[in-house]
Amino acid sequence: MCGIAGFVSHSGSERASDLAGSMLPKLARRGPDGHGIAAWPGVTLVHHRLAIIDLSEGGHQPMLSDDGRVGLVFNGCIYNFREVREKLLAAGHKFRSECDTEVLLRGYLEWGIDKLVPQLRGMFAFAIWDNPRQTLFLVRDRLGVKPLVYAEQDEEIGFASTISALRAAGLAHHIDTGSVLEFLEFGYVTDERSIFREVKKVPPATIVEWKHGQTSQRCYWSLPAVNEASKITFGEAVEETERLVVESVRLRLVSDVPIGALLSGGIDSTLVCWAMTRLNADVQAFTVGTPEDSSDESANARAIAEKLGIGHRVVTLDSTEPPLNDLAEAFSEPFACQSALGVMRVSAAVKPFATVLLTGDGGDDVFLGYPYFYNAWRAQRLARHLPAIAPVFWRAARPLAGLVAPLKRAKNFLDYTTGGLGAYTRVRDGLPYFDRHDLLGDRLRHLKLSQREMRASFASARSLLSEVFNYHRKTEFTSEFMPKVDGGTMHFALEARAPFLDHKMWEFAAALPAGIRFQGGQLKAVLREIVRRRIGPDVAARRKQGFTIPAEKWLLTHWRDSFERLRSDTLLESEGWIRKGAIAPEVDKALRAEAVPKQLWYLLVLENWLQHQACPASPLDRLAAQVH
Repeated sequence: MCGIAGFVSHSGSERASDLAGSMLPKLARRGPDGHGIAAWPGVTLVHHRLAIIDLSEGGHQPMLSDDGRVGLVFNGCIYNFREVREKLLAAGHKFRSECDTEVLLRGYLEWGIDKLVPQLRGMFAFAIWDNPRQTLFLVRDRLGVKPLVYAEQDEEIGFASTISALRAAGLAHHIDTGSVLEFLEFGYVTDERSIFREVKKVPPATIVEWKHGQTSQRCYWSLPAVNEASKITFGEAVEETERLVVESVRLRLVSDVPIGALLSGGIDSTLVCWAMTRLNADVQAFTVGTPEDSSDESANARAIAEKLGIGHRVVTLDSTEPPLNDLAEAFSEPFACQSALGVMRVSAAVKPFATVLLTGDGGDDVFLGYPYFYNAWRAQRLARHLPAIAPVFWRAARPLAGLVAPLKRAKNFLDYTTGGLGAYTRVRDGLPYFDRHDLLGDRLRHLKLSQREMRASFASARSLLSEVFNYHRKTEFTSEFMPKVDGGTMHFALEARAPFLDHKMWEFAAALPAGIRFQGGQLKAVLREIVRRRIGPDVAARRKQGFTIPAEKWLLTHWRDSFERLRSDTLLESEGWIRKGAIAPEVDKALRAEAVPKQLWYLLVLENWLQHQACPASPLDRLAAQVH
């Protein structure tokens, strides 16, 4: 696990070394165990290392081919690297180290990028510079676990693990207004955009190829569709999933440093800890506690740890000030995910005891653990039994929904059933809050959000579960869940590994019919059944609570001083994002009602991020000033 960056100039510009070097300090927290630089004419790769596998100098990066003509920087872990290594040894390659980085490099030399990447099982973001071919490859793992961003200009390209590194090199200048609008809707910027107009994110499962100033990209993997004709039984699905869970955990135990586990008290993290004990791993589990809030799960987690016979430590989150500067540093973009605060707090507590942390992330996604997946499936099944004229009847009846109690409760459901994804995306109360209170400033007032512009479609309603799942992957999953864990853990040089994000497991689970995954009307029924069999029915029956931090509640208590600062002059208003004088009345209203809308938390995070961007001139700015 590391921080990577580089700069390539088609013209052979001498500034490559300066610009790549300026990114190094922004990567230091991701890799405190050493750094390295490699250069060719017009090309520089840089790297900060967090040593996990082969702690010797043999794992130093950038790693070069024996002749020095190909270089690699890599962030992540290839869990099956020993298996790939055996193939390369059989092909005649000789290794200088025991690390997965060298397997990547020699695999590229042996097979080329397109035959190497499909063989990899892991989380990864890496860059390969092939000097003889004058080609740069940027590669991101299948599910987008590890981040990788880049910026192009005038036949030059810079890339890095973080947007803040590109910003430090002067490759990111202008805030993208559409991304600010997305943030106000979701509390994060989606993977399809970047907070700076000049920056792009490498999509999951994608190879970006840059050659002679021209960029192309190709997808190397896609998730299989649901196999509606599958004859698999629920029992068979449970048995195969259990095998995959144990195998996935086993692969993620490869490490030359201590390993811990995050135990929330829920189904997924409990299964990970159970699998670790089955594999006789020495487990130390960690839980975030919020004793003053109903979402606190530390008591449940403690009981599970006792049942499994593993060490357990509760990390209490009781900050008197919101760690807004940490949020801005760890995530580069404005990021208001409240559970990220918990990830950061537990990461700081875990670091003295372990350098690798196994988590339960991913189980709720492909195994369908969220209520909105179940609602989408119900709406889809009903839509398939309705006549084509049904949307017309519902549009006529909908105005009466507010007058008839049963219809009022079912209004959103019937919207989904007749309007599909277009109706689903408009239910969220993000931007509508800002519209209702006339908060948006001149820079945002007339913009449209593409996610809210989808047309209602009855055809979409008849395949709603798959459409909601794919929408979820493009928004929450890739843009909130993955950055939350990577940014929160890497800010403290901690490597997070999620067994439920194994692509083999996703391929199997995604193909399961929804009826299997919702067996008995239960969310993620397959995983619950494994827990029922292996741990106990009480744990299996536990309702999902979520890994939440009560930010809105704490804005009225512990964090009140920070919240009240929104009453004063803000960059949000002075820069035209929010209408001048509009925030203070909303803050006062929230304090009187003793209820803070999540959108005001978003504004506090965005204001702090804007203040955080006030920084000295970048290296590129200084170079430009010297030229002129």
